Amino acid sequence: MNVSEYSKYDSSNCSTIVVGKNASVTGKVLLGHNEDDGKCILEQHLVPRIKHADGETISFKDGNAVIPQVRETYSYLWTEVRVKGGISFADGFINEWGLAVVSNACRPSKLPEGDLDVGIGYGIRRLVAERAKTAREAVAVAAELVEKYGYFSSRTYTFADKDEAWSFQIPTGHNYAARRVGDDEILYIPNWFTIHNVDMNDKENFACSETLITNAIQNGWYTPKTENDYSDFDYAAAYQDGDMAQYNIYRARNAWRMLTGKKLSIDEIKPFSMKAEKKYSARDLKEVLQSHYEGTEDDRSNGYEINPHQGGHLCRAYTTICNGTTVESMVVEFNENPYLTRALKTTGKPCISPYTPWYPVALTRIPDGYNYQGPEAAQISHFVVDDEELKLDRNKAWWSFKVLRYMTEFDYKNTHDFIHSSREKLEAKFESEKVGIERAFNALKDVDIDAAKEILTSYTCECAKRAWDWADNMIFEVGEARLEKNYIDQGIE
Repeated sequence: MNVSEYSKYDSSNCSTIVVGKNASVTGKVLLGHNEDDGKCILEQHLVPRIKHADGETISFKDGNAVIPQVRETYSYLWTEVRVKGGISFADGFINEWGLAVVSNACRPSKLPEGDLDVGIGYGIRRLVAERAKTAREAVAVAAELVEKYGYFSSRTYTFADKDEAWSFQIPTGHNYAARRVGDDEILYIPNWFTIHNVDMNDKENFACSETLITNAIQNGWYTPKTENDYSDFDYAAAYQDGDMAQYNIYRARNAWRMLTGKKLSIDEIKPFSMKAEKKYSARDLKEVLQSHYEGTEDDRSNGYEINPHQGGHLCRAYTTICNGTTVESMVVEFNENPYLTRALKTTGKPCISPYTPWYPVALTRIPDGYNYQGPEAAQISHFVVDDEELKLDRNKAWWSFKVLRYMTEFDYKNTHDFIHSSREKLEAKFESEKVGIERAFNALKDVDIDAAKEILTSYTCECAKRAWDWADNMIFEVGEARLEKNYIDQGIE
């Protein structure tokens, strides 16, 4: 098989942050993720538990694997990125157990000579959401799929629950390396492999394919300094093809600077993780995910005279963390009670869209305007999206945020402060409501769990509508402000 056949299903950038539970102000894991993709729309689906018949199988249009189905699959919130022709590596999931799944491209990995027997890509993320209760179980599910069917991309999946987060890194083929993020650690990953030394005997913190090292030796990617002593094995060095891209260096350098408060050298931004020197909040993660490197030597916007979103597909040599292809940002605050796990989600770029609270595990329906078809139809059509579906539609929340983005792209300098201030006020309002909403849930959960879930569902729907209304109002306000500035510039009273 020619791996390049699958390139049309791949995605581009993305950033992920993980905070171990002891390094978090909540005492639980924190997860942050920017999803970066090309021309697309976003849709949210609520997929129920489904019972399956004996002998049932599942396959995905982007691969040739035919996979035995399990007896029952778990329910989950599915954030679907719909692109013409489909995309394999963009969608995010949070399932009924409070397990989250996101990913980052880590292309390219080294390839052995000859054809590769690989048959799975998109299926890994969905099957993990359907079959695993915890991040550790997610590693086991993904490992079995990779070893049996072979993986046709090269990337890192982050599997996170309230207590643990794992970085599951896969080169093209049948091998993988996974490492747990320590409870007192923080991790930032752009788009390169970050696992270096591995301890095959430490099952608490590592999970690796049995052939990981021997495969690297056989292909000439790694030669131990001492025969039969693999202590100097470096997974990233062995399997990553080529040097780190400059745009990844920019992103890692600035993310780590914001997380640690230190300016780090090129070698210092390469580790898998770092020990946390403070406790982090969702706000800390949001600030990183919104960053265009303002006020640093890497800031090319000249005080926003130049649009900071110039990177991404337009200029791959220079890409900010919040960039021209960012279609969603999310920060997940995991909770001991999965129903209270809160996902702060933007629709579009986080610098011009409010982080809006969703309670994914408690949801019984998707907010109006954020879902355009049922999940079953979306699963069937995920790889057959056409141009007609991607046209502007005012009945879809996505397009209000997209139109607002278009308006800012023409004049980012004179729209940013106005939008930023308004967005911050809305986010502060959401934050002020958190204690009351969750207190109401807790007061009812032991008496009537369905009614308690309805409190969180109704509130999610309300917040999503308020965010949509905000975007529509911003379109009007920005347009009026632009007209007024035109009059002033022309000397018209």
